[in-house]
Amino acid sequence: MTNSTRRGFLRQAAGTAAFLAYPHARVLGANNRVRVGMIGVGNRGQDLLEEVSAVPNTQLVAIADVYGRRRDEARKKALGILTFDDHRRLLDIKDIDVVIVASPLHTHARHFLDTLAAGKDLYSEKTMTWSIPEAEQCLAAAKQSGRVVQIGLQWESSGALQDARKWIKDGTVGKVTQVESWMSRNTPHGQGQWVRPIPSDCTAHNVNWSAFLNGRPDRPFDPYRLINWRLFWEFSGGNVTENMVHQIAWIMTALDLPLPTAAFMSGGTFSEKDGREVPDTIAVTLDFPNDLVVTWQSTFSNSHFGLGEHILGSDGTIEHGWGASDMVNGEEGEFIRYSPEKVNRPHGTALTGKTPDQDHMTNWIECIRSRKTPNAPVEIGYRSAIAVHMANLAYRHKQRVTLEMARSFAPEF
Repeated sequence: MTNSTRRGFLRQAAGTAAFLAYPHARVLGANNRVRVGMIGVGNRGQDLLEEVSAVPNTQLVAIADVYGRRRDEARKKALGILTFDDHRRLLDIKDIDVVIVASPLHTHARHFLDTLAAGKDLYSEKTMTWSIPEAEQCLAAAKQSGRVVQIGLQWESSGALQDARKWIKDGTVGKVTQVESWMSRNTPHGQGQWVRPIPSDCTAHNVNWSAFLNGRPDRPFDPYRLINWRLFWEFSGGNVTENMVHQIAWIMTALDLPLPTAAFMSGGTFSEKDGREVPDTIAVTLDFPNDLVVTWQSTFSNSHFGLGEHILGSDGTIEHGWGASDMVNGEEGEFIRYSPEKVNRPHGTALTGKTPDQDHMTNWIECIRSRKTPNAPVEIGYRSAIAVHMANLAYRHKQRVTLEMARSFAPEF
């Protein structure tokens, strides 16, 4: 951040005390229609638009997006909605009860804080923030606001997570000292992951470029960076904020883990030399209190093993996978199972998880009515954000980074 940008962000964070001056939105009963606004309706945002529209007794009222094409696409999916190129105009609408934030990562914190300051409940896509200072600000703001906040960590609503938590709590896994996790993808030669074509209407005339930059250094309109923001550090956290965050949140919840004590990350841009800044081949090691290490590996050059986790305990092993198939037993789709360690549980039996998933969006809407805590509250959004930001900081500083070191580093583009 530049000094002026940092000062501006801190002024905005200080201004979140305005929560208390806002009257809370109407109290919703079981039969009240929940009126929804959305900030960001790109590819992911349009998925969420369809998800919330399918939840009974909800109404999409308005959307905001910096790009005119996205606003036009949203109007076709939800007839009669209001559209804006400035999210602040959406937040001024008193009839909106809740807001979904699905904007690019570097704008999450601004939209998060502004939504809470407007007295509205919030669904914020993962990763919760672009940086550690932003994560601290958003956690404090959410706690102060009293609003219902759900983070878009959909695995937190999975039945497999409930199975894993039960097996760990029951003691059948024993002492866990290591967790292995991975995520593998592939693309045709010459077609790097996330690289998307530039539509012909992606011009300065059709984009609120200053709103997209969100305090980044000013420069002429760049349609490639607008469409492919995931490739660049100033807008993105790369693969760890896009994919690792889901798995590390799942692991942290299953084992009830606090923040990591240290992180190391190696790798680089090895799969496709296409100008991207963020690495596509990654090996992360996270150290946690109480003698536990978690690893995460990822490549964009091979998809054979899909993605999954192994929770390795003294009394048993939890295998969780979600990909094209389980290469051992030929099972397709998601699976979770427990296998006893016979040396410590000689009479233990194998278990297979059967708990059904919950719908993540429906869970959020139900909690808005009940004022209960949703499946992916701000606390797990915060802890998972800190974990992945520590990994990226270790990679960019080329050293093992402790939690204290990570908190001391100034955010950099």
